[in-house]
Amino acid sequence: MPQSLDALSHALIDAALKAGAQSADAIAIRGQSVVVDMRGGTLEQAERSEGTDIGLRVLIGGRQANVSGSDTRPETIEALAARAVAMAREAPEDPHVGLADADQLARDWDLAALELCDPATEPSPDTLMRMAREAEAAALAVAGVSQVQSASASYSHNAAHIAASNGFSGGYARTETGVGCVAIAGTGSGMERDYDADSRVFASDLRDAAEIGRIAGERTAERLNSRRPRTGTYPVLFDERIAASLIGHLLVAANGASVARGSSWLMHRLGEVVLPEGLSLIEDPHRPRATGSRPFDAEGLPTAPRSIVADGVLQGWTLDLANARKLGMRSTANAARGTSGPPAPATWNVALTQGTRSRDDLIREMGTGLLVTSMIGATINPNTGDYSRGASGFWVENGEIAYPVNECTIAGSLPDMLRSIIPANDARPHLSRVVPSLLVEGLTLAGE
Repeated sequence: MPQSLDALSHALIDAALKAGAQSADAIAIRGQSVVVDMRGGTLEQAERSEGTDIGLRVLIGGRQANVSGSDTRPETIEALAARAVAMAREAPEDPHVGLADADQLARDWDLAALELCDPATEPSPDTLMRMAREAEAAALAVAGVSQVQSASASYSHNAAHIAASNGFSGGYARTETGVGCVAIAGTGSGMERDYDADSRVFASDLRDAAEIGRIAGERTAERLNSRRPRTGTYPVLFDERIAASLIGHLLVAANGASVARGSSWLMHRLGEVVLPEGLSLIEDPHRPRATGSRPFDAEGLPTAPRSIVADGVLQGWTLDLANARKLGMRSTANAARGTSGPPAPATWNVALTQGTRSRDDLIREMGTGLLVTSMIGATINPNTGDYSRGASGFWVENGEIAYPVNECTIAGSLPDMLRSIIPANDARPHLSRVVPSLLVEGLTLAGE
């Protein structure tokens, strides 16, 4: 029987202290996943993976080093700890690194309330094959679809345990089941593709596989005979599928690591307006059945809901302990880590205030402009917020969708864009980033 993750993480800590570390923290992760891909109604590929990974961070004064591995034998753990201590002694000194104080640590949490792990039995390969096959068949049944590039179904179960020499010890498991389909329409240079997918913590919450395939096919067929839009300045409506990328750029700029490095256009803007009045961006790490939920962060601090933006005004940065110390602030319990590196700040579940109008209402109100459903590439200046991205979607004339478009570029200033967004009411509440379609006025389009 494999050693428990709790025991593994504590064995790493004990080995580090024995090797000469002043303090240490460790993470042990055990995961299993299965993915099946169907093509032409038959199995094209099936993958199953299982493994245990360990990571150890040791600290000596203001110096730290991180090592990782997948061999959990006692002699390997001792060797990893000795290597980490030797590395830490040669590392540059950083006065801001260090573990949490005992009074900062999470003490009690309710894992059951978060519903992170589906108690249902792991789906069999035959079940996943059936789901993928149904998605593929539904996409192929849509008029205009010539082939399905990918129809897949997957399941994963991952457990992690974090321990530290300051006394913290805690862990949890997480499941995820998903179905995705990518369809292709047209031929030669006129080929188009689009997709649909769904992924949930609880398999019972998944949308029907046939519905996913049908929507992927319909979205693809709608893109046939695309052309380039006119060059000029127009309103742009970011579809709900990709609107979260705009808020993602705001979250990157509000990340404490970016601010501490001096590479954020949000520097010196705490307490200033960054979104329209009435809009808030709330982080809630305790939402049930959400992929970003967790009871504590990677440094053992208790997570809690917080306002990143309240009524349009920026409230604070996303911080782990080290970056909080650099900025003279307190951690927001947003430390994340894998096995191969030290903690770094990351956001959990976030939700933007939704509007009162539908996406169709905003299309009617925008008059002439671009509805963006897909984006590629990104040129974003982290210091100024200058924004440029390739896009495709649909041209809107007189408040109605006129024809599909591709091969265009959208450009603008992120600070100006975010301060003028108009949200729709179509955000999907189960996502870790709950963001509706967003209308932005006056962006520059480079087309024909």
